[in-house]
Amino acid sequence: MSENLQAEIEFKVDFNDCDPMKIVWHGNYINYFERARCALLDKIGYNYIAMEESGYLFPVTEVKAKYIKSLRFGDICRARATLTEWENMIKINFELYNARTGELTTKGTVSQMCVKASTGETQFVCPKIWTDKVEKMMRG
Repeated sequence: MSENLQAEIEFKVDFNDCDPMKIVWHGNYINYFERARCALLDKIGYNYIAMEESGYLFPVTEVKAKYIKSLRFGDICRARATLTEWENMIKINFELYNARTGELTTKGTVSQMCVKASTGETQFVCPKIWTDKVEKMMRG
């Protein structure tokens, strides 16, 4: 897999992301996946705005998360998104790390299907505008 199909971001865990024990609430890890996914789509040049402008939407169809170790208030999270499938759907793998310790805290996968915006019709092959951008990124 080309490293060009990866994006990493870092951010500080905010107080409002945590439960009363100052541990990140489990649902917020999915928000962290989304931050990394947006960075990856921006890098590819086909973010949610570009998707809509090209006439396609990509709703999420599946989310999986494996919680390994908790992030806590004040930790620095390093979130990595890696595109693993792009022809018939978008599938992105995620890894979240505690940037200070280097420990892997969470792994996950998100799948998205393509839908034609004007009709809501499922597209069983991703649009050429998307696959062309991914292939260009792979070539570097």
